[in-house]
Amino acid sequence: MRAVAQRVSSASVMVDGATVGAIDEPGLLVLVGVTHTDTPAEAAKLAAKLWGLRILHGEKSCSDVSAPLLVISQFTLYGDARKGRRPTWQAAAPGPVAEPLVDAVVSELRALGAQVQTGIFGADMKVSLVNDGPITLIVEV
Repeated sequence: MRAVAQRVSSASVMVDGATVGAIDEPGLLVLVGVTHTDTPAEAAKLAAKLWGLRILHGEKSCSDVSAPLLVISQFTLYGDARKGRRPTWQAAAPGPVAEPLVDAVVSELRALGAQVQTGIFGADMKVSLVNDGPITLIVEV
């Protein structure tokens, strides 16, 4: 699994003009990509990593300060643009494989005590954020 974690002051996601998920305080916006070989164990490991990732102010984690997370599925994280000008998506898991694993990351975060907002899997989403720092990390498990 691959995630892009951004420290944000606020973030939101809209689908069809309606806000479906938002955090209005400092926390993390997390884009999550799934590949074919990912498992529920990796989803749990990614959730624990994100919950404990010390990139908030004062080297704190979401778990330290009960900061919220906005988690959005992002199959394009497994896009490959090394050849030519058109990326391929072969490494991205198809929806029936990816959706339960993204849901597992969210469930695991909530089980750890996190406040989690989400987008809608497979929807055309409009994501807005105020990147704080800016701090953006790629996290792989």
